Amino acid sequence: MTDPADIPTTDQPRRRRLGWVLTCFVLLLIAGATIVGGAAVMLHRAYSDPGPLRAETNLIIPPGASGRMIARALTEAGVSADERLVQVLMRLFAPEKPLRAGEYAFPAGISLREAIAKLQSGDVVVRRVTIAEGLTTREVLATLNLAEGLTGDLPDAAEIGEGTLLPETYHYSWGDSRADLLARMRAAMQTAVGRLWAARDEGLPIKTPQEAVVLASIIERETGVPEERARVASVFINRLNRGMRLQSDPTVVYGLETDGGPFTGRLLRRHLEIDHPFNTYTRDGLPPSPIANPGLESISAALKPAETKFFYFVADGTGGHAFARTLSEHNRNVANWRRIQRQAR
Repeated sequence: MTDPADIPTTDQPRRRRLGWVLTCFVLLLIAGATIVGGAAVMLHRAYSDPGPLRAETNLIIPPGASGRMIARALTEAGVSADERLVQVLMRLFAPEKPLRAGEYAFPAGISLREAIAKLQSGDVVVRRVTIAEGLTTREVLATLNLAEGLTGDLPDAAEIGEGTLLPETYHYSWGDSRADLLARMRAAMQTAVGRLWAARDEGLPIKTPQEAVVLASIIERETGVPEERARVASVFINRLNRGMRLQSDPTVVYGLETDGGPFTGRLLRRHLEIDHPFNTYTRDGLPPSPIANPGLESISAALKPAETKFFYFVADGTGGHAFARTLSEHNRNVANWRRIQRQAR
């Protein structure tokens, strides 16, 4: 007689098939998880590992650039090797902050994580433009027009005027407006003149801040030696106090400028006899406007001149000047300067 336990039932094959299906399903889940996990690891490494950029590179992201455009720009610059990968990584890892336009400096080997963080923070390149002391407004505008990365047009030099812009080094970013930078120069000059005017010496023959800037511009063009500025200022202050004409060559040169540009010839005696508003050999007092944009030291010298009894100065052949109290002493200094000039020919 057969034991009932040995008789196969219809449930056993079903249980075996179900077990096989479950096993396959578990294996598939494990395989899928392994694949997904591996892909996630690979994506994270692509995002965080050093990138292929070989040397520091500047890249400009224009305003309104789409994610695709930024991904293409990063790839063309060498920050990434795959444009589509950049788009995927930006969506996965950096969706919370927008990417900002501007000029960026990417160092060699920068990762995509670092590159995208830089674009999100707006860590743009800081550019500089230096306006030298003693430049005319026309020369300042030419400098701004040549400054790379600035945008927009500028007004004419006549509209701005001389002595209204403070010489200094100014910082800006790619895409900034020339007009905005010019406004900063104007504001800086107004602030500086106001501060120095408030601390001026008493009893000066200078009645307004504008007159101080006029005198400072002459000082600026007369000497490039910082230590001399206060002494040069004292000569002009002494002359103004005594009612003597300033007799400054740079004012004559400025008056000889034309619409075609500055006077570039050699200043001769006959030029000193041409009467015009800026000729301080033929006109009393200060000229009607500044002849350049003076720096802080020259403005300070005009308002706090040295206490001297000098009324004359002339070049001494060393880059500086010889100062004199009397005309006879000055004539000796002039003769010495002419001798130096002859020997140099």
